[in-house]
Amino acid sequence: MKTSFFSNLMTCWLSRRILVSGGVGLVFTAALGIASAGGKPYSYFVTGNAQAQIATPTPPSTSSIVLMGGGPDVDEAFRWMITRAGIKSGTGGRFVVIRATGTDAYDPYIYYSDAALTTSATIADQWVGGASLGLTSVETLVIPSVIAANDAFVNSVVSKAHAVFIAGGDQSDYINYWKGTRLDQTLQALMRNNVPIGGTSAGLAVLGQFDYAALKGTVTSTQALSNPYNKYMTLDPSPLSLTGGFLAPPSLANTVLDAHLDSRDRMGRLIAFVARLVAPNSSFGCPGGILASGTSSSATARGIGVDVETALLVQGNEGTNAAFTARRVTNPSTTTQSAVYFVRPLNPPTVCASGKPLTMMNVEIKKLADSDTVFNLSDWTGLTGYYVDAYSGELTSSPY
Repeated sequence: MKTSFFSNLMTCWLSRRILVSGGVGLVFTAALGIASAGGKPYSYFVTGNAQAQIATPTPPSTSSIVLMGGGPDVDEAFRWMITRAGIKSGTGGRFVVIRATGTDAYDPYIYYSDAALTTSATIADQWVGGASLGLTSVETLVIPSVIAANDAFVNSVVSKAHAVFIAGGDQSDYINYWKGTRLDQTLQALMRNNVPIGGTSAGLAVLGQFDYAALKGTVTSTQALSNPYNKYMTLDPSPLSLTGGFLAPPSLANTVLDAHLDSRDRMGRLIAFVARLVAPNSSFGCPGGILASGTSSSATARGIGVDVETALLVQGNEGTNAAFTARRVTNPSTTTQSAVYFVRPLNPPTVCASGKPLTMMNVEIKKLADSDTVFNLSDWTGLTGYYVDAYSGELTSSPY
């Protein structure tokens, strides 16, 4: 996630000038980046020209979701969002980044093509080159409170976005500050209109139907497996329900998500999150769970874990009852496996209770580590799986 990558550029960037309607004016970063100190509950930044006239891009006909696993951002994923939004050279378009803390470091990264801050059609590694693809602005809103999430200006900016990206940070901020607000309604309206939306790290965590909310701090795999009801295992919605979640795009129904899977060894906790979704049945399942285990495409608890420097591109497809599909992308310079893991319990947990270590046998894992394979999210096909057991709070084999 972009927090310090551009720290060496920001001093000069704040003094740059751009051409805006009516003449030359200071970049809005300088004018509005200190808005919260001047009485407004948000901070607002712009790279490019947010007042440019836009020839309405061709409206997207199906949904587009980016799930990014944290760490170095995946350039191609942002380009995919721009393309899926119907933005082309000459159309113009607004790309909006939202976050609860942090800076506007995403703006130049997405807008420009290289470290010289050009809009060249030749795009350097670690730059998106959005302007060369047709963007007229990249805008960041720091939205650190319920008041800010209900602010008319904030929602006006977001409602005009042709693509929205949720930065990393702390997902409990997004649940506490944004859920149930006017911003929540605005984002839901954008998703209904198939505006591409994505998130990285904490931003990814709030894009499932069920979210690990981290309301009391983070949890490790060891903690989650040894007691899947420990105080750090906070899920949203709570109590679990098929309605009442935060964003819950249809393509990610029945699904809980996790990021940084490899670098922070989070497979164990993802398995515990998925277990918590499985409804009690006789003496099996987890208290409070509401989904089934097994292979039913319509009702099975599922999880998706994403490695660092990895993005899963999830899209709807044309046609009656068309499947949601997904493919993985990463950067050419990645030094990790950059994999995505699809997790599904074939059997309900046999031990799942407060204070007791989890036992759940035959957890199916499908690993996507290339950019050619297309995975069918609707029926969970397209990859060969392998199986891992959680026994008395420990995984019996490597889940990776």
